[in-house]
Formats: sequence, structure tokens, C-alpha cells
Amino acid sequence: MQTSTRVPDKGFYYHYKHDPSGSVNNYAYEVLGTGLHSEGSHGVVDPKDMLVVYRPIYEAFVFKEGELFDIRPLDMFMENVIKDGKTFPRFQKISDAKIIGELERIKKEMYGLD
Repeated sequence: MQTSTRVPDKGFYYHYKHDPSGSVNNYAYEVLGTGLHSEGSHGVVDPKDMLVVYRPIYEAFVFKEGELFDIRPLDMFMENVIKDGKTFPRFQKISDAKIIGELERIKKEMYGLD
């Protein structure tokens, strides 16, 4: 696996398993930021120790257990995957303002945010 020098912007993303014919929030996530593994390479920022912090915007196991966050290695978050012989980004940033507005509404409901 190649070490990524890119980090995802904060915002909403679809996982490659998102079904466009399903609900707007199926396999939707909000990226909250990136972090560094605290027990990684001390004194040196090693991209392999970088993690992405995000949360589901659909009812999932994590949501049922309370406001927990998903954490994934940066490289894995940013990589491409192959499904049915086609290559896709594992996570694709959502740029449609209407969809973002709907996901904001759903997020506020799910997590009790104002």
C-alpha cells in the first residue's frame, strides 16, 4: 500500500458501496478530520501513522452504541478499490449542495446537534 500525501477535506463522503437509487444517506459519512497515532513514530510525522476520523450518517452499529467515531488509516481511506472490474475511490467527496443540506439535516437528527 502506498503512503498518501493527501488528506481528505472535512465534509460529507459516499463510500463506494453507496447505492444512488437508495436513500440519500446510505453509506454516507462525515469526515471530521485527521489524526496521528499517538504511539507511532515518535517525533516524526509518518504518514503511515495518520488516521481519518469520521462518522456514519446512516443508522449503523456505531450509531446504535452511542456517538462513537469510525477511524481508518489515511492510506486506506484515500485508496481506490476494484468492484466488478471497475476502479473507484473508496470514499468520494460529495459536492452537491442539495445533498449536503439533506445530510446536514439527517446528521443533526441522528446526533441531536443544533
